[in-house]
Amino acid sequence: MTATSSTSSSTTPTTAAQYLSISYTERLASAGIEASVGTVGDSYDNAAAEAVNRLYKKELIWPKGPWTGLDAVEYATLEWVDWYNNRRLHSWCHDQPPAEHEALYYATNQQPTSPDPAANTLH
Repeated sequence: MTATSSTSSSTTPTTAAQYLSISYTERLASAGIEASVGTVGDSYDNAAAEAVNRLYKKELIWPKGPWTGLDAVEYATLEWVDWYNNRRLHSWCHDQPPAEHEALYYATNQQPTSPDPAANTLH
């Protein structure tokens, strides 16, 4: 599906995917969320996102369905994300849950101090 963009002075067709990308970017901005700092379509960002999405579907969506409704999927997703971030064992973290590994890291590594608290943030 293509359409001519009304916001552009050129006659280059705009695809539905481009409209979705614009809508997604606007939604992130309205929620106060910054988009990835990678380049657009960065294969590393896409590969990581696709891997987690596939794992989520394989471990939760496909085996637990059919679902009774959107609320059931949303609640199960929240539980899965909590498990994924806080309790799953991860080999890279020496078979510790990521949250436990992160807490141990910060407990054993001194944080840099700065007179300006904003200097210690990533953004």
